[in-house]
Amino acid sequence: MKARNILNADLHCHSVVSDGTLTPEALAERAKNGGVELWALTDHDEIGGQHRAAAAAHAQGMAYLTGTEISVTFAGETVHIVGLGFDADNEQLNTGLARTRGGRTERAREMAEGLAKVGIPGAYEGALPFVGNPELISRTHFARFLVESGVCKDTNEVFRRFLTEGKPGYVPHRWASLSQAVQWITAAGGVAVIAHPARYKFTPNEEYALFSEFKAHGGRAVEVVTGSHSAQEYIKYADTAREFGLAASRGSDFHSPAESHTDLGTLPFLPGQLTPVWELLEDRIQ
Repeated sequence: MKARNILNADLHCHSVVSDGTLTPEALAERAKNGGVELWALTDHDEIGGQHRAAAAAHAQGMAYLTGTEISVTFAGETVHIVGLGFDADNEQLNTGLARTRGGRTERAREMAEGLAKVGIPGAYEGALPFVGNPELISRTHFARFLVESGVCKDTNEVFRRFLTEGKPGYVPHRWASLSQAVQWITAAGGVAVIAHPARYKFTPNEEYALFSEFKAHGGRAVEVVTGSHSAQEYIKYADTAREFGLAASRGSDFHSPAESHTDLGTLPFLPGQLTPVWELLEDRIQ
């Protein structure tokens, strides 16, 4: 395994098991073709694809870390916590994730009702064909339906017009707490990571509280280099990692060849003078 920050690790992506469009096997092949050496599949609130992903990674000659991305509510915002290197068969983690998934169907039906009121009927039924796992129906599946049906030209337009706060198809969901998500990951032997921190609409004080509480609960890393971060944000969150004594992670957040701006394996390497998260997980790499 390469040392420090020059490893081509992609530790954040999604398959059909949650809201991606490729199978774990196709993602593994794409990751290998992109030069990835260490890979993790991080489906939303779900670890049902982990054994397939690990087998596919090994078939492609890549090292593998188990992964998931857990939705939590913090300061009124949905925040994502990536878990890496855990035991995918851990009962506490599996039970917690099942509980988190439980509210998605009810939320999806409420989203469809909101869309129907603005002249888009049948959105719930329309979104279902895009869902690999019905327990994990999400805004992304509704967005794909609205693009396919010609209401919007792309998923970005869908979110802007219909699926963000204050728009007709937006329904908030009460996720797990930050402490619960971190506890589930660490109890299963993994490392908790704050995903794409630049995406959250926090004030500086709220962001400081997020990082402080995350670390107090046992969180150990932050995504510094990720698909939605700018070069300036790489620098900002490298500084934040150093300030809070957190390791740094790297991942494309790849969902689909047609939708994702950043492909697997194409990100720049981590900035120097950081501890890569994989150094905390050397004994968990498969």
